[in-house]
Amino acid sequence: SEGPSGPSRSGRHRAMNVFDRSMKRKQKQWASSLLDSDKYDYLRDEAGSRVADRVYDVSRTFPLALDVGCGKSHIAEHLSKVEPFVILQNRRKCEIPSHCVLADEEFLPFKENTFDLVLSSMSLHWINDLPGALRQIYQVLKPDGVFIGAMVGGETLYELRCSLQLAELEREGGFAPHISPYTAVTDLGNLLGQAGFNMLTVDIDEVQVNYPGMLEVMSDLQGMGESNCAWNRKSLLHRDTILAAAAIYKEMYGNEDSSVPATFQILYMIGWKPHESQAKPAKRGSANVSFADLSKISLTF
Repeated sequence: SEGPSGPSRSGRHRAMNVFDRSMKRKQKQWASSLLDSDKYDYLRDEAGSRVADRVYDVSRTFPLALDVGCGKSHIAEHLSKVEPFVILQNRRKCEIPSHCVLADEEFLPFKENTFDLVLSSMSLHWINDLPGALRQIYQVLKPDGVFIGAMVGGETLYELRCSLQLAELEREGGFAPHISPYTAVTDLGNLLGQAGFNMLTVDIDEVQVNYPGMLEVMSDLQGMGESNCAWNRKSLLHRDTILAAAAIYKEMYGNEDSSVPATFQILYMIGWKPHESQAKPAKRGSANVSFADLSKISLTF
């Protein structure tokens, strides 16, 4: 298989090449090397616990599960109904028996029909070939297996994005993208359907975190390993622009206590690999009651 700019593993389409994956690995390695790296895990821990809640909503156990881009086991530490667990890039011990595999999320090294459950939390938004990655997740699932995931959505950090753009327009006469592009919720269902999943569920949570100021927002993003890694990113922000953006941020979005909010839009998705045992929609035209007759129904209380 070729790299991100070449044909995907499935060979069906030519993948986009939006993110510098090598830079993203360096950012994450730097973030993980921090002595106080755990203090930046709050967003991933929150998203991981909400993904785990959705696993518990499924009334079955899973003999074998895969966590794609698990980080520090942000999902696994909340689970007990999965055994064993195969995890990519684990760095935190969890109680569930697990096997760590160091691999690229864009090229899963597993055979088809292997896992009963695939999970992913807060890693898919850095993948160049998201349609291809979803197809690979579909392929490694067993029939009637389920994929439950969470990723950052398109409205994430809109406060920071808008403040930086306005400051650059004012100070430099134009602006460059400083926040990475994220998937819109309107596209996610289509991507899951195109990958082959059925019985889809897509929902949105917004997590709002308050910070002392814009510089602390940017510092925490760096500590999370979530700095921009798009190829078209601007390598340098002028000091005057940063100060102007911080003032605009506080003026437009500041709270009464002088803190500023940062909004993280989290998209949650559930999709099943088809199986003959699953419920199927009735055939078109099989209804024996017309919608036109609904107005004729009388209700007695």
